[in-house]
Amino acid sequence: MAIPTHTLNDGNTLPAIGFGTYPLKGEDGIRAVTSALEAGYRLIDTAVNYENEREVGEALRRSGLPRDQVQVASKIPGRHHGYDDAIRSTHESLERLGLDHLDLHLIHWPNPSVGKYHEAWRALVDLRKQGLVRSIGVSNFTSEHLARIIEDTGVTPAVNQLELHPYFPQQQMRGVDADRGILTEAWSPLGKRPTPFEEPAVTDAARAHGVTPAQVVLRWHVQLGSLPIPKSANPDRQRQNLDVFGFELTDDEVAAITALGRANGRRFGGDPDTHEEM
Repeated sequence: MAIPTHTLNDGNTLPAIGFGTYPLKGEDGIRAVTSALEAGYRLIDTAVNYENEREVGEALRRSGLPRDQVQVASKIPGRHHGYDDAIRSTHESLERLGLDHLDLHLIHWPNPSVGKYHEAWRALVDLRKQGLVRSIGVSNFTSEHLARIIEDTGVTPAVNQLELHPYFPQQQMRGVDADRGILTEAWSPLGKRPTPFEEPAVTDAARAHGVTPAQVVLRWHVQLGSLPIPKSANPDRQRQNLDVFGFELTDDEVAAITALGRANGRRFGGDPDTHEEM
């Protein structure tokens, strides 16, 4: 299956859809990630705080795929935001993964009360210069967080990974990212508790195109220009989630799904100005 790509502001590319791995762990997690690679995913998203970097690395080895055919992303946790801590954290991630470089490395949350996310960003800039990381980015950053690290270093993130789904479509932050040339990546792209799969805007589009509600939502992401990273341990759903490039939603369908957005649409109140993960 041919997957389109996004060209990042650093000249590197990422597939237009990736595979999320939280909370896949243990042997079941290895099997799930291996299955995703067999289905055709070529961007695998993990994090220190997912505690499954070893599983991701083992799945990549079991897949037999050449290293240069799979892009692996991880994230620096809040407790590692100090410059030296971020450098050490990245080396530890590489050791757990069994890799000599990461294709994408992100700051997981800004944790503004700690006030060191700018140090972690300086570390990522230097890690990229050293060749240990190919592309660098952030996750859950607001326009203010972005402005601080860009002003501090002159380096703009390639990616900003955000909570983004029909109940929380992030129009304002998607615009901020686009204006800065940053690719918006979507975590929890299908939403959870509840999902939007019973909404008429989604079910009507699914019937019109002969696809599943999940495929409709993922196609909505693609047409918004965001990069979704759905997670599933089910091989059939993994393949379905990847198969979203053979149909196109109408402008009205995209608008109707976006209109599902809610003021309180976040899954768990994860406001980057207040929510922190160490």
